[in-house]
Amino acid sequence: MAPESPQTARIATHQRLHDVDALRGFALLGIFVVNITFMASAYPGNLVDDPSFSSPVDHIARFLVAVLFSMKFYLLFSFLFGYSFVLQMEASRRAGKAFVPRMLRRILGLFLLGVGHIVVLYGGDVLTTYAVVGLILVAMHRVRDVVALRAAGAIYAFVLLSLIMSALFIDRSAFMPEEAQRLIIAAEQTQLLLGGPADVVAHHLSGLDLLVVQAASLQGPTALAMFLLGMVAARRGLFTALSERPRLLRQAQVVGFPVGLGGGIVYALLGADSNTVAVAVSVATAPFLTAAYVSTLVQLMHRAAWIREAFAPVGRMALSNYLAQSVVGVLLFTGVGLGLAGRVSPPLLILTACIVFAGSVVASRWWLRRHRYGPAEHLLRWFTNWSRPSSPRATRPLTR
Repeated sequence: MAPESPQTARIATHQRLHDVDALRGFALLGIFVVNITFMASAYPGNLVDDPSFSSPVDHIARFLVAVLFSMKFYLLFSFLFGYSFVLQMEASRRAGKAFVPRMLRRILGLFLLGVGHIVVLYGGDVLTTYAVVGLILVAMHRVRDVVALRAAGAIYAFVLLSLIMSALFIDRSAFMPEEAQRLIIAAEQTQLLLGGPADVVAHHLSGLDLLVVQAASLQGPTALAMFLLGMVAARRGLFTALSERPRLLRQAQVVGFPVGLGGGIVYALLGADSNTVAVAVSVATAPFLTAAYVSTLVQLMHRAAWIREAFAPVGRMALSNYLAQSVVGVLLFTGVGLGLAGRVSPPLLILTACIVFAGSVVASRWWLRRHRYGPAEHLLRWFTNWSRPSSPRATRPLTR
């Protein structure tokens, strides 16, 4: 077989990078479909349904979000964070710079952005969790693959076991108000969203204790497990020739869709996040559906390049788009903007998320034709390198 030319190798490398970018953009769509329900009302955060939206269509929409979206895209986004972590290591090596100090500055910048995000835009932030857990990833960045894989498995198993033990031996009703009381609290908090800037900030800060508990007990550990898996996947060049391994992709679909969808249905039927057993089922089965999604999207991207070209710019500007989604949430639902909190049905929320995402596709492509990085990425890179990024208008073209 003839050796690969430098140009062919460069095109293949760019295509692999855009596959990762596209998957990250896809993950942002799924995350927003979930997050917008919490931005639009305080009812989901209190684990109750808004009685104003109790039609069969509303229930179906909530059911679909629980089955198809909840947790699946968070796992994917976390996996890709670990994958990109290795790309950051390689970039530091090429630049001849020490990786750890550079990454620690990046993590600090991410944490500061997350704090501002919580206070001003959205109380369900993930950036602060990623920053804290990222410190552990930095500490483990030299471990062998087998150690990273065992650690990821042990962490994920511990989370699942703790949920099962909690379901068996801990009475959640002792820690949670009755449903009637939660409905009253949700109504009051939704009304708070309709107030001025101070009221909106107060609403975000009121959920800070719950955010910390969730980050420590569920989101943080699962993110760390996915970080480690993503790190190993990047080391082994998972996306180097994934599209050329159809058997592996088919296996991920054949196993992933039945197990993942079945688990998602059980999770939704048991009451989703209001039931610890349901959460345990989701933790156990969501990775299968995530893997099936990845396999399907990779195959589609390599059959229809326009799919990659649609999702990749959003993924390249993932931080900017993640923050922009929260800005849209503030402008749509709070008293700072249109004040639609508590007035938008679940089906319309899904439609709104898709429309906003389509807008981010257009905006991201437009921005990246003129700039090398998204605005938030530019700021974070400046903080990371402690110097202004060079060639801000250069860009990496999409490979057809």
